[in-house]
Amino acid sequence: MSKFKVVVTDYEYSTLAPEQDVLSEVDGVEFIAVQCQTEDEVIKAAKDADALINQYAPITRKVIENLPKLKIVSRYGVGVNTIDIDAATENDVIVGNVTDYCMDEVSDHAFALLMACARKVVLLNREVKSGRWDFKVSVPIYRLRGSVLGLIGLGRIPQLLAAKAQAFGMKVVAFDPFVPKHVAEGLQVELLELNELCAQADFVSVHAPLIESTKGMIGEEQFKAMKKEAFIINTARGPVIDEQALIAALEQGEIAGAGLDVVEEEPIQEDNPLLKMDNVIINPHVAWYSEEAQLELKRKTAQNVADVLNGFYPSYLFNSNVKETVKLKNRN
Repeated sequence: MSKFKVVVTDYEYSTLAPEQDVLSEVDGVEFIAVQCQTEDEVIKAAKDADALINQYAPITRKVIENLPKLKIVSRYGVGVNTIDIDAATENDVIVGNVTDYCMDEVSDHAFALLMACARKVVLLNREVKSGRWDFKVSVPIYRLRGSVLGLIGLGRIPQLLAAKAQAFGMKVVAFDPFVPKHVAEGLQVELLELNELCAQADFVSVHAPLIESTKGMIGEEQFKAMKKEAFIINTARGPVIDEQALIAALEQGEIAGAGLDVVEEEPIQEDNPLLKMDNVIINPHVAWYSEEAQLELKRKTAQNVADVLNGFYPSYLFNSNVKETVKLKNRN
């Protein structure tokens, strides 16, 4: 008879072998993978689960309070917006994520979108393939060296992006109320207020997490502050940008364009005006992806679960205040 039950609530991977390999270090694990979309489906599939591995299925208060044996929810990724953190903590459920699996990939992708916007490579490719060989369709293009990159957030990923941009001769400024001035100075990054950054930057790259205070933080006021020649890049979460305000800013020529790896509603709806705009590049939330990053994500997500079932706090503990009531061992 199994000692622990681990349920993968939903996933979009071709194999779960890496997760099973990691969990094999725990004695007596029953591993079940399902594809849940609703609260009730999660409750039905995981009613006696000790642990959940989660991607997009909603892990709400209702779900958590109906899973009496639940010890940990470990989410594929950095964000934990699928999980009710307060409910988890109140019910002595550890929440784990993986904060460092795709830092190079996301910073590379953000810079790739920036470069594609700056040099208009997508537009030019489309024009050439449609039979038009004329550089003038890209007018105006401005020199990258000496331009200003504004970072919304200055965590580990934007810090990597800052170094990559500086190698191209760009000046980097940032808005992050939680980063000390001396840290930014050590990165040769100037800290600014949000609207001040928007006014100075030629490229605004969004790296803020999606929490209540950041939802829609880039809106009408910020777009009106931006230069008409500026581009906005988003590899964080779609709802950090007020999408209707973005559409309006693009339609009214308040900014030059956008490079978006994420949008407010994913997959993007077919009638979204952004799809018809030549100055907007849209990718399907892929900035995190490389073969190496995917394997690392899967193993670390499962390791969070293995740690807890073996009596340890996980390396990636999101709701650290749960330690007040859940007593486990720290790994050396």
